[in-house]
This record gives sequence, C-alpha cells and structure tokens, in this order.
Amino acid sequence: MDIKRIITDSISVKQTIAQDKQLLKTVEDTTNAVVNTYNNQGAVYFCGNGGSAADAQHIAAELSGRFYYDRDPLFAEALHVNTSYLTAVANDYSYDEVYARLIKAKGRKGDILFGISTSGNSENIIRAFKVARAQGVICIAMTGETGGKMKEYADYLINVPSKDTPRIQESHIMLGHIICEFVESQLFPR
Repeated sequence: MDIKRIITDSISVKQTIAQDKQLLKTVEDTTNAVVNTYNNQGAVYFCGNGGSAADAQHIAAELSGRFYYDRDPLFAEALHVNTSYLTAVANDYSYDEVYARLIKAKGRKGDILFGISTSGNSENIIRAFKVARAQGVICIAMTGETGGKMKEYADYLINVPSKDTPRIQESHIMLGHIICEFVESQLFPR
C-alpha cells in the first residue's frame, strides 16, 4: 500500500486547482450566480450518479441545513432522493430521463441545476441540462478535466484538472464546500 502517494496525488490536484486562475474565477462566478438565485427566491438543484449522487446530496444538505453557523435554510435539493420516483421513471421511461422529467416539473427561470459527473458524459444529466436550459434554469457542470459532453450545455464549467475519478470526487466536495461557505457568508453576513 502506498498511502502517502495517494494523499500526495490528491494534494497535487488541489494545488493545480489553486493555481488555475480561470477555474477559480469560474468558482467565484458560480458562487455569485447561486447567491443571485437565492436573492431572487430561486431554488438550487443537484444531480449525479453513484459517488457523484452522494456528493450532490452532501452539497445540497450543506445549503439546506447549515454550513458553518445557524441561519435560515436555503432551498437546495438533490433530485435523486425520492427512490419511488427514480425507480418508476427509470422503469417506465428510461434511466436517462430521471433528472430531465423532474427538472421539467420543478425548474423555474433563474433556478440553478448542478450536474456532477466525473466523466462529464452522463446521459441523464445531459438530458436534464437540455431541459433546464430550455426553461431558463442555469446549468453548472462539475466534471473532470475534459468537461465531457456536459460542457456544451453548461453555463458554468467547473472541470477538475484530473482524469482520476477518486481525485476528481475529492475535489468536487472541496469546491462544493467552498461554494457553500461563500454563499452562506454572503447571504447571512455575521
């Protein structure tokens, strides 16, 4: 086991992010978009598959619950948490439709949809982005290095400079936490 190498690899990806001025600007712009959405009584939705679904749920919970301190809740929802809906739509239509149908029902102009995918090629998120954009929902893609096919439909692309799934996911949570921290401090200044 080379535990030290794994830790060093994770740190290296984060150091690359810290030095990428364009990526940091995109994170800042994304944070400002989220703050704007909340200032206009909008909602923020998240979607992903597997570990990215867990990340989506984690970040949504930080916004709807609390991050650093007690404050009013923010409307943030991971779209996969209703298993009856998820399994019904996957069975009756296709797994590729699970997020598109839900964002069609819930998404309003000015809302935000975060799509989290290490490859950037998750068809169910791409379809959700297409529906979201048609409804005026802002699309934020959190992906790996290339951005995959999702970058074509994203208003903001947060593409972690790595092709290694675990390192990308670790960075997604870090970036999600950064967004949550600044959203919280801007909306609820102390």
